[in-house]
Amino acid sequence: MTFALNGTGASVDRSRDIALLSRRQDGPGSRLRAELVVPSMHCGACMRRVETALAALPGVITARANLSTKRVVVDWDRLDRPPPLLETLDRIGFPAHAAELSDKQHDTELHALLLALAVAAFTSSNIMLLSFAVWFGADPQTRQYFHLLSGLIALPAVVYSGRIFYRSAWSALRHGRTNMDVPISIGVALTFGLSVWETAQQGSHAYFDAVVSLLFFLLIGRTLDHMMRARARSAVSGIARLASPGATVLEGDGTRRYIALDEVAPGMVLAVAAGQRVPVDARVLGGTSEVDCSLTSGESKPFAVSSGHELQAGVLNLGAPLEMLVLRPSSQSFLAEMTRMMEAAESGRGIYRRIADRASALYAPVVHGAALLTFAGWLALGADLHQAITAAIAVLIVTCPCALGLAVPMVQVVAAGRLFRNGIVIKDGSALERLSEIDTVVFDKTGTLTTGIPELICRETEDARALQVAAGLAAHSGHPYSRAIATAYPDAIAVPVAAVTELAGHGLEARFEGRIFRLGRPFWAAPSRPIADGISVVLSRDGEPLATFEFRDRLRKGAAECISDFKARGLGLEIVSGDRRAPVADLADTLGLPNLAEATPGDKVWRLEALKRKGRSVLMIGDGLNDAPALATAHVSVAPASASDVGRTAADMIFMHETLTAVALAHQIACRSAGLIRQNFALSIAYNIIAVPIAACGLLTPLLAAIAMSSSSLLVVLNALRLTAGSGDERRHG
Repeated sequence: MTFALNGTGASVDRSRDIALLSRRQDGPGSRLRAELVVPSMHCGACMRRVETALAALPGVITARANLSTKRVVVDWDRLDRPPPLLETLDRIGFPAHAAELSDKQHDTELHALLLALAVAAFTSSNIMLLSFAVWFGADPQTRQYFHLLSGLIALPAVVYSGRIFYRSAWSALRHGRTNMDVPISIGVALTFGLSVWETAQQGSHAYFDAVVSLLFFLLIGRTLDHMMRARARSAVSGIARLASPGATVLEGDGTRRYIALDEVAPGMVLAVAAGQRVPVDARVLGGTSEVDCSLTSGESKPFAVSSGHELQAGVLNLGAPLEMLVLRPSSQSFLAEMTRMMEAAESGRGIYRRIADRASALYAPVVHGAALLTFAGWLALGADLHQAITAAIAVLIVTCPCALGLAVPMVQVVAAGRLFRNGIVIKDGSALERLSEIDTVVFDKTGTLTTGIPELICRETEDARALQVAAGLAAHSGHPYSRAIATAYPDAIAVPVAAVTELAGHGLEARFEGRIFRLGRPFWAAPSRPIADGISVVLSRDGEPLATFEFRDRLRKGAAECISDFKARGLGLEIVSGDRRAPVADLADTLGLPNLAEATPGDKVWRLEALKRKGRSVLMIGDGLNDAPALATAHVSVAPASASDVGRTAADMIFMHETLTAVALAHQIACRSAGLIRQNFALSIAYNIIAVPIAACGLLTPLLAAIAMSSSSLLVVLNALRLTAGSGDERRHG
């Protein structure tokens, strides 16, 4: 889509980029979405500043920033020209570019960080060697020489490595705001200036070691943070790489035409060759093949498909060419849905994230105030200027909020990555937080606790050949019961297609071998003979029953283990299903759960509301259209990837594998994540409570302050990485 823009120059070109790269969104009106990368967002205050500025633009509906991926998603109404998104971000000091363009560029920020870190590491190691001699009592002449040499070595690190922080601090100050890099830059400049002054006066103390060590440790933290955020984006990039760039369309006259993926529309017929991935959600029209559905279902075993099978985008065609009917455009495909959810995984505004954001916003004024009070307090107590400045610098350095800023996003990044590796996709970081708070689990039955695929459990007949006839008839129908019979008896008698008629709602009839065979509902297949309760399908010949068949819904893999796991954690469990009372009761007895059967969508919502009034926090697990209101009502909700489109949209999490133990694993990871976040907050708060008074009292040199600050950040990162442990649990739940 193009826009007629007035004016010339780079700003118009950049606006055109945004217009061309914007995607049409579902929903009321004609909404467009642009995704931007903002590399200079470093804290919660930056994120709020970006969101506020963009949300104030005419036509903008929402603007949501994701600090972990440094991206901003902006929804806006279609106008004669797009809103000046990039120009606005430039004006407030956050230069940005379109995300699609960023994906094609080299990660220059990581390259710059690594170079700056290398310079800081080299200079700090050399200055430390010189400092040892000073610390252990070098004579004044040697000490002065080492101070001069240390200053010369430190200068490249202060200028080159420090520019990472200076540019960010200057941009913030130039636009009338502060960020966490402002006090860092002030601390570095003051410490280096004080050291130069001490060296010029031939004083006994110089802090060149503190300056370069501070830069070294800060750059370690920032580089780790950048790499962890890149790791969070890698899952999204991995999904995107599985999407085909285009598709081959079969025209009505038999010709083939290759078009871009965005041009594929519902109703088109596509040719998918062996070795290609299905580009969009589509139904097989012609051909027989085997496909690899491991991406969508976690099942690595090849699956045979033929006419009528629906396949999701990303499924790999292994065997033979297929002709497929497009069901949904690429923007609404399974892969697109998974990508959107992964991009939103760390952007939730849960209570922990909000606490960290508020704390980061208060950081700069609080730190500046504490440093000024320390400086004024020492002067008031009669200290000299050198001592007062040294104490103030120590306060500036020691209170760096890196640990607090990393407390929440680092855990969420690691948790989202581990969940994704185990086939669980979360839509929002706050969903993980809410999952940790549950005390009750409500299951739907069909499609959730069970697969929704009937399994033949009992048949009665005295004629073995009747089973082969039943299988031959069943092969002509796609009904689940027919498929179960055909699968159970592969040695079927071939019944001619021309002889078979299917009557919707009743069954199959065939005029075969001079007789009339019927396979279907008892009252239709054998109307004159009473059939026992529980019999679902009857095979009859000329109205006389030959065989009867019973079915049960197959229990989903891992359902029993998941329920045992939840029971062991003390959670309340129950089944609320719209299915008939008898099958629901049988399943509930098997699993040892209370149940509510024949529940309408309204009944399910009523039950969840009743539990909520009792103070319960409910996890709802369902899949169907009738579960969507309950999924939206629950404290947190989960749906399988096989769920209806409406069910997946309403749920907070999607599990892509067949096994239900993925949900139990998600709860386990959520509880561990919440615990680690609380531990990180406690570590950060305890560190500041202890370190700030010590620094203000003059008991910390700038070097020790730098080491203490960096140690607190490293401790928070290492604590978050503990979440990656647990491969044994993953094998058990896989």
